[in-house]
Amino acid sequence: MHLIIVVPCFNEERRLPVDEFRRFTADGTRVEFCFVNDGSTDGTLRLLESLHDEDPSRYFVVNLEQNSGKAEAVRRGMLAAMERRPDFFGFWDADLATPLSEVRAFLDVFTALPRIEMVFAARVRLLGRSISRNPSRHYFGRVGATLISSSLGLAVYDTQCGAKLFRMSDAMPELFAKPFLSRWIFDVEIIARFVRQRGRDAAARAIYELPIETWHDVKGSKVKSGDFLKALRDLWKIHRAYNRRA
Repeated sequence: MHLIIVVPCFNEERRLPVDEFRRFTADGTRVEFCFVNDGSTDGTLRLLESLHDEDPSRYFVVNLEQNSGKAEAVRRGMLAAMERRPDFFGFWDADLATPLSEVRAFLDVFTALPRIEMVFAARVRLLGRSISRNPSRHYFGRVGATLISSSLGLAVYDTQCGAKLFRMSDAMPELFAKPFLSRWIFDVEIIARFVRQRGRDAAARAIYELPIETWHDVKGSKVKSGDFLKALRDLWKIHRAYNRRA
């Protein structure tokens, strides 16, 4: 199976775990990484281009000259990925807070359940798993998750974990055709667009939340405490826009 993973990058020259990407591409999985340089002001673009030069069959780069935010970087990368018609595609945070070793479990879900079109990582602290989150961000996140679930009308647990894969189909480009309303919680907007496209019940049957084995906060996150209020504002914008159009 052919998989493309989009990795949005803004000033990641010193944080991008390039050796982890190299190890993953060496294990035989047919995977390509689409690195999106989001107007970085450090040496990120040079680093990404060096990876492409190292193995063009495994790495390609989408360069945005101006910083547009993670939502637009992911959207542009997903469009570039879909042009190559992979079997599966998705996006993953550059810091690998969700390790690439989790990818196999995502693909196993798609193989076992043909009805599933989206697999989202869920950070659930269960015995036998290694999930380590900043306490304040975790509690703010749970409040946000409750509001998001209510807004979408779906029992979704964790929309904000930065590891999501999609099954390629002719309907998928529509979800990424237009810029997102939100720079902060575009993941919610993807689901809202999917609900509008398929209907709530069909969307619920096609989305699978996968409790991952490992997730750890990585130092240098660009998410700040004040972003919670921006996320609430954006959730209201999404709720109004998509409920009105439904």
